[in-house]
Amino acid sequence: MTTRKQMIQSIAAEATEWRRELHKHPGTMYEETFASDFISKKLTEWGIPHERGIAVTGIAATIEGRSNHSGRAVAFRADMDALDLIEQSGQPWASEVRGKMHGCGHDGHTATLLALAWYLNQTRNFDGAVRLIFQPAEEGGRGAFRMLEDGLLDRFPFDEIYGFHNWPFMPRGKFAICAGPMLAAVDIFEIRLQGKGGHAGMPHMTTDVIPAAAQLVLALQTLVSRETDPMAAAVISVTNLNAGSGADNVISGEARLTGTVRTFRKDVRDHIEARMSAVTAGIAAAHNITAECIYKRLLDATINDPEATLHCQAAAAALTGEENVLDMEPIMGGEDFGGFLEVRPGAFMAIGQAEEPGSPHNYICHSPLYDFNDAIIPTAAEYFAELAERRLPAD
Repeated sequence: MTTRKQMIQSIAAEATEWRRELHKHPGTMYEETFASDFISKKLTEWGIPHERGIAVTGIAATIEGRSNHSGRAVAFRADMDALDLIEQSGQPWASEVRGKMHGCGHDGHTATLLALAWYLNQTRNFDGAVRLIFQPAEEGGRGAFRMLEDGLLDRFPFDEIYGFHNWPFMPRGKFAICAGPMLAAVDIFEIRLQGKGGHAGMPHMTTDVIPAAAQLVLALQTLVSRETDPMAAAVISVTNLNAGSGADNVISGEARLTGTVRTFRKDVRDHIEARMSAVTAGIAAAHNITAECIYKRLLDATINDPEATLHCQAAAAALTGEENVLDMEPIMGGEDFGGFLEVRPGAFMAIGQAEEPGSPHNYICHSPLYDFNDAIIPTAAEYFAELAERRLPAD
């Protein structure tokens, strides 16, 4: 009798080719047309009903179990967008689209979900329905939210949802997860300062924006260090400060600051957003300049449901042993899978992909040298399959 592991392993080489083909043809937010066409072609080939055009390029599919006495549905999600990044990996399957690269492994996530689709469609060893969600625009485009706004839950309802991300910080064969907050909410800001420029030797005839910008960079840090509960994590990073023409003898009349805010708790997020505008206005008034603070919420925190987390841990342990399922510390990276977790319980797993020192699979996500580890495709697909069959047990 062929086991699940053997079945999934039998398609691993083909799934690797899928991943590498996707890698060659990356598309960034809402332009993932190659991936969307590729996925649809595979699902059609296997006779799996699906709908395209959810959030422009997104796809949702359904695989029915051998029975449906429970009336339940469990969803599995893969993101499929790339990054605006010039690839430097040197791999034979490197991006053929200049300036765009699958530098975060979403091509691998997509190949994994296709492998899961192939297996579940062959076996249907579950009661209920499995939804497969291929999501666009994870990298800052709020693709999860747009799929929901486009009626995903109305047409493809589900009771729980699960996802994963490759983890270059952890050896292949290891899993990691935590209940509650796992990945942070991600916001961005832009602060524009407007004064009056002039001659650097006559500063009294100007309203200099540089001292205001310098004070603002430092003052924003006190929103974390002096206004946020030390037990509630938050980060404010000013990542760009632009002012001046490059001339040594000219005082600029304009400055622009941009950066990111990371939080886990809604009350902390609300407080920082409100106070950032207030502090900006106060410093501007003190320096006799005008200011505008533009604050944009990109992604909500990924907060794992405690019960769903236990299901994930049990599924991973069944495959690899409890000693290889680690407790993960929350990190300030972001993931818009949190949008799905706002509407349904579920959890997000990290799956290790690092190899021996010097491996291209050890590079951090978003590095131009990054390369997804194809060896984890069968591991991740089997993990999803174990989870599906546990959460929708066949009669």
